[in-house]
Amino acid sequence: MIHVEKFYINGATLEIELAESFLSRLRGLMGRRRLKEDCGLLLAPCNSVHMLFMRFAIDVIYLDAEFRIKKIVRDLTPWLGMSVCLGAWGALELPSGAAERFNLSVGQQFTRT
Repeated sequence: MIHVEKFYINGATLEIELAESFLSRLRGLMGRRRLKEDCGLLLAPCNSVHMLFMRFAIDVIYLDAEFRIKKIVRDLTPWLGMSVCLGAWGALELPSGAAERFNLSVGQQFTRT
């Protein structure tokens, strides 16, 4: 089951779906047409993503267990893209361009409610 929590960074509020079960992580964003601007999906635990069966590009923000940014992958291409971050605890999938729009950088930390 996926539930939604609010995450905060750089004055922005994001509604993040948490995919914590094997099946919810496996499905991820496959089959969706898009993500809303201030929404995302956190796959945890997860240190890699693929873009098979995806319809739109995404930014992937790799996090440690304290929600600190370890790596940012921008504009991952549908069907062809793949990304890995060894040592990451989770992968936050956001709409393409979100990393720039929210001024994200490695080392910053998300907070959540």
